[in-house]
Amino acid sequence: MNFEFHSPLWFLLLIPWTIMFLSIVFPFWKQRSAAIIFPDVSSIRALPVTFALRIKRLLPFVLFAAGVCAIVALARPRQGDDEFRVQTEGIAIEMVVDRSGSMRALDFKLNGRKVNRLDAIKDVFKRFVIGDGKLPGRPNDNIGLISFGGYAEDRCPLTLDHDALISVLNEVKISDPIVDSYGRLLNDRLLQEENSTAIGDALAEGVERLRNAEEKTKIMIFLSDGEQTAGALTPEQGTALAKKYGIKVYTIGIGSNELTEAPIMLSNGRVITQKVILSLDEKTLKNIAKQTGGVYFNAKSTQNLEKVYQEIDKLEKSKIEGRLYTHYKELFTIPLWASLILILAYILLTMTRFRSLP
Repeated sequence: MNFEFHSPLWFLLLIPWTIMFLSIVFPFWKQRSAAIIFPDVSSIRALPVTFALRIKRLLPFVLFAAGVCAIVALARPRQGDDEFRVQTEGIAIEMVVDRSGSMRALDFKLNGRKVNRLDAIKDVFKRFVIGDGKLPGRPNDNIGLISFGGYAEDRCPLTLDHDALISVLNEVKISDPIVDSYGRLLNDRLLQEENSTAIGDALAEGVERLRNAEEKTKIMIFLSDGEQTAGALTPEQGTALAKKYGIKVYTIGIGSNELTEAPIMLSNGRVITQKVILSLDEKTLKNIAKQTGGVYFNAKSTQNLEKVYQEIDKLEKSKIEGRLYTHYKELFTIPLWASLILILAYILLTMTRFRSLP
């Protein structure tokens, strides 16, 4: 915060104003005019000088102070708030997240407890967008969200409202089995579709959302833990579309092809946890990244996933140009009102309580 006068040359008026006050007003202040002639004033001289008489002799200084305040107002006092603003050129980022049944695998940890893959991805994704001690955040980037299983679903368009984006992310869930009182599965068809993985369709959906974005740099972060088992387009066709529109795809393979603890649904609808092997098609994910100019990462743990996002932060930075601006708050109204109040006070006092008879 800093204080200054925009037009300090107006203070030069204080010189003639002070001279005029001393040469004209001050002599009148010393003059005493008699209104009534007494043959003997000795008794009057003995009367004490009242407070009102003392105040009356200061009235010319009220007028002088009013003039000073008016000059201060002309000099335009103002208070400035220096702001460092940045001119940024953000990046368009489309997050494409796998929500297939294999994302239930419990091979990730958060705060010391086991969580499924989707919950781990959502946690690190939030910190990638908002920022924390390890991840800087992406406040200047337009970020969108697509989730996919057997089909791709556009969950959030490209937006700078990252709080809204996180709210939508929290609603992304893996479909749960629904059984009746007899243990019969009611949403078998939906589960079969949700447990599938449509990599090609998800890539195409991401390209569709990014290709008309205004940002020069457009990237897709594609997270999956499976292989293509559904969809109208092949991963190769989706990759060709991304390459055609200059969209760089960073692929992240979640988990591995090793034994993994995962919940399994029995025929009666009951869910148990056991060790299974979930197929991860790293070859396809590596090819998608290579063909589009991106990079493939493998994330087998929450810490490893954090490192992946840190690497992407290093590779894809928003362009930032710093500029210093100062926002001023004008304060001239304060001395201006003070001047008007002093003038009105002078007029009222000289016409009422301190009025002099000729």
